[in-house]
Amino acid sequence: MAYAVVHNFPGGTQEQYEASIAAVHPSKHVLPPGQIYHAAGPSAGGWTIVAIHDSKASWEQFRDAILMPKMQKGIQGGFATPPQETTFEVKNLQP
Repeated sequence: MAYAVVHNFPGGTQEQYEASIAAVHPSKHVLPPGQIYHAAGPSAGGWTIVAIHDSKASWEQFRDAILMPKMQKGIQGGFATPPQETTFEVKNLQP
């Protein structure tokens, strides 16, 4: 079952997003294994990212093996604080 992750970065900017995504995605036009959807943009008071993975397990693999290690080391120009996170199992995903 698909699994969605919503990250809200209060005070986050497009520049911080671009630095962060460059550090954790394989390339600008390629999603990490298991990620099937990615959207991001400015939101009230910050920046929001929505990622959908093909399963909760693929999200956890990406989070534990790539995302968290890179964020813990610090990403130059990236988000300075951890996000507010919301997750849910996706019951309806349309193209």
